[in-house]
Parts: sequence; C-alpha cells; structure tokens
Amino acid sequence: MDFKRLDAEDIALIVRTLKEFTDREAPLERRLKWDDSDTCPADVVRAMLGPDVGLHLVFLPAEYGGMGGGAYDVYRLSTEFAKIDLGLATAMLAVALGTDPIRVGCTPAQQAKWIGRIAEEGLIVAYGVTEPEAGSNVQALKTEATRITDASGHVTHYRLNGVKQFISNGSIADLYTILAKAPDGPTFFVVERNTPGLTPGRHEIKHGIRLSDTAQVLLQDVVIPADNLVGEREGEGLKQANEVFGYTRLMVAAFGLGAGLVALEKAVAYSKQRRQFGTLLAEKQGFTHKLLVPNSVRLAAAQAYIEYVADLLDSGTEDRQVEGSIAKLFATEVGNIAADDAVQALGGYGYCVDFEVEKIRRDARILRIYEGTSEIQQSIISIFRMRENVRSKGQFYARMADEVEGATDAGGFAAARAARFLADAAQVAFRAKLVRQQHVAFEFATSMTEIETAIALVRVAARGGDDLLKAQARIWASQVALAAPSRILAALSASEAVTRDDFCRLSQLADLNGAIGLQAGRLADMNLVAERITGCTLGG
Repeated sequence: MDFKRLDAEDIALIVRTLKEFTDREAPLERRLKWDDSDTCPADVVRAMLGPDVGLHLVFLPAEYGGMGGGAYDVYRLSTEFAKIDLGLATAMLAVALGTDPIRVGCTPAQQAKWIGRIAEEGLIVAYGVTEPEAGSNVQALKTEATRITDASGHVTHYRLNGVKQFISNGSIADLYTILAKAPDGPTFFVVERNTPGLTPGRHEIKHGIRLSDTAQVLLQDVVIPADNLVGEREGEGLKQANEVFGYTRLMVAAFGLGAGLVALEKAVAYSKQRRQFGTLLAEKQGFTHKLLVPNSVRLAAAQAYIEYVADLLDSGTEDRQVEGSIAKLFATEVGNIAADDAVQALGGYGYCVDFEVEKIRRDARILRIYEGTSEIQQSIISIFRMRENVRSKGQFYARMADEVEGATDAGGFAAARAARFLADAAQVAFRAKLVRQQHVAFEFATSMTEIETAIALVRVAARGGDDLLKAQARIWASQVALAAPSRILAALSASEAVTRDDFCRLSQLADLNGAIGLQAGRLADMNLVAERITGCTLGG
C-alpha cells in the first residue's frame, strides 16, 4: 500500500529542528514565566513559521511551497511538540486548522494564492468557527455574510457581521478563515487581518495553554471581495469542515499522547530518584502499578490507534471522521489521566510550579474540550458505529475479532471476545432504540473505543512487537475484555428496555467469570512493564 508521507530522515530532521528551536527560544524557565503572566510569545510563534524553521510547511501541499507531509508526519510532529509545550503546539494547530478549509475547499487558483502566501510569508492563520452560542453545534451559527452586488446583480463582495469566540491565534493572526451564514448556507471566507471592521476582542485568561493566544474576533461590516469565498460557491462550509475532522482530531489526539508521554517520563524519572522507607519508588508495586504501568499501557494503545488512523488517511481513505473521533476521545482522556497521575507521583513537588507537571496537567485539560468535546466524540462514535454494525449484521466487529483472535501471546483472544460481545450487544441496543438514550449511547461509545484501541494494540504487538509491547497488549486486552461487557450489561440493565431473553443471552455471551479468568498472569505482565519502563527491579 502506498502512503503519503515524508521520508523518515526528513521527519526526524524536522523534529530535531523543533527541539533545537524551542531549547534556544523557549526554554523551560521562559515558558514558566510566560505561563505565569498569561503571555503568548507572538515573536516565537512567528519565528516557528519563519524561513529558518518553517514548521508549518509540513502540512502544506508541495505544489504550493509546502513539504506535502501526510497524517503520519503531522502526528509525529504534533506529539513531539506537545511534549515540549501544549500552548505553543496549539498555536501551530490553529495554523493547520485555519489552513484546512483553504486546502480542502478552495479552487486551485485560490489555493495557489492563499497557501502559497502562507508557505512563503509564514502567515499566522486562525480558524473562525466557534461563537458565543455556537460551539460544537455549528448549525447555531449567527455570523452573517450578506451579498453586495453591482448594477447588473453580479455578486462582487460580501459583508460579514458577527462575533467569534475562543479563537486560537485570534489576536495575532494574519489570516482568518471565517465561517458565516451566506444566503445559500454556511460558507467559509478568507479574511486578512488588516481588513476594516475586523478587530480582536477580549483576550481569554485561561486555566492552561497560556502560551497560546485565545481571543474573540469581532466582525463589524467587514467587506471582502467575492473571490475570498472558499470554493467560490456558497453553502459548502459544513461539508468542508467535516472533511478535515479526521486530520485535525488526529492532531489533537497526538497532543494527548505527547502530553501523557512527557508526564509519564517525568513520573518515571522522579521514581528513580525518590527513596521512601529505604527503597526507590520505582521498586514499589504500590507506586508503579498504580501511577506508572496503567498509563504506559493506555498510552501504548493510544499510539497504536493513532498510527492506525494515520495509515488510513495516508493511504487515501479520506472519510475517517469516526476513527478521528475515537483517536481524539481516547488519547486526550488517557493523556489527562497520565498528567494527573504525574502530579500524584511527585507528591507535594508535583503541585509546585518548578517541577512542570502541574503545568502539563493544566495544559492537557483543554484537550478534552477543544476540537469537539469528549461528549461530542462519544455521540459521533455511538451513532455511526451502531449504524455500521447493524448494516453489516454484526460483521463490522466480528471481522475485527477474526483478525486478532489467533494472536494469543498479544492478548488477541481477550480482545476478540470483547469485540464479538459488542457486535451482538450493539444490535440488541439498536433494536431496543437505546441509541436515543444518551447515557446508554455514551457507555457504548466508551466500550467501542476501548475495544478498537485494544485491537489496534494487539495488531501492532502481534506484528513483531517486543516482550514489553506484548505485555502491554495483554494487559489492555484483558482489562477491556472485562470492563467493556460489564459496562454495557450495566447500561442495558439500567435502561429496562431490553427483553429478559436478550439480556440473559448477552450475559452468557459476556461470560464475566471467563473474563475474570483472563486476568491470570496480569500481575506478572505489570511487573514486566514496570521493570522495563523504570529499569529498576521490583521489591515485594
């Protein structure tokens, strides 16, 4: 299969350039000061896009001056950027996100003009969709685009009026892609910073990612040429926004992975220095098996699934909104858990600014909110996966089970059991119209996400993973084999909408006693993971 991605040496060079640049221009002591004063270092953001660094070129098409990187390259860069600073990473995300409507919706001539300028001039871009009363529900859009015509009735310009809220790069952007209601429906427009009537509004003082600029964007009688309409046809805005979700949500998933990995790294490093009652924390099961190992396992599953989605996108499979939602939901949730556990791992020091993990924890919290909240992702996952499973008569998840069932040394049997149960349970829930109950739908979405990430991790481990990766896969698969059926059965029972016969049959299929039996050997696997990630030998 052909993949659209950069050479390994190229992406390695880009990552090295990023690290060298931030070490020089944004070392930890400066970042902590900027965080304390709620300051976006706009000069640093501009330098990231300058000719000496050019990080934005990775996701721009080669024909317009970019490097033509694929989803895998964006994931790699995003993960490494998040490990350095999520605020600065968010500024880069906003450039990518703001460029996306141009990339997917503009005519070739428009792309050559706008993407060419973004590439050559290093323009900071902002994505203007969210409004005070229209977050994830863009149907509630209030910003209006009014046609301006000449004497013959030909549309020559548009007049924009409205308020955009929580816009990353909102007060420092050179270029904005603004979604507005045109007469024929929601439409994206490209607006330059110096256009009269466009002004940055209130700067948001945030809990985290304080190194990113977040502000209102006010549009008052902003008149732009009709040529600035993305795609030169009204009413395509929602379609264009949906086309990029697979990429942008994968990018935020990579942020969750990066934040979780760096938090875990700091917790591991601390555990190898801190002694308690004569032994290192890294030698104590009570520490490693609570605060280190579970995060190592979940992050390995997140990485496996993110790379799976990146491969799908880079192979030319564009419509992967559901996979993007699963990646974002899982990686951002587990990244938050890892960051929170790192604070706990460092104890009182974790709560202090100088040790950085409290900043990582604050920064990571936004990942469950922006680019679609976790709850929005759960809605998307439950609706579309339910439909796909019913349409295939259960074969959607049954095929996944068939693929991994034989990989017993990597947890394949456990993951397959959970997938087969899900295939049947989802059909029962659909027939009982339980998809209308948000609680039940969310419980299914969580289980679907766990099962699909377990299968992704089993796949990777079975394809030649080392003993660490196989142990991680066995742990996650066995945990999911017990947790997912238990959660679904509890939700179905709570609903009181499933027949007794169906519930009894599903209970037998779940075989929770058998799932408990699959936990055999899990402690040994946890010991192996703990010793491998810390390099220390466990005590009793």
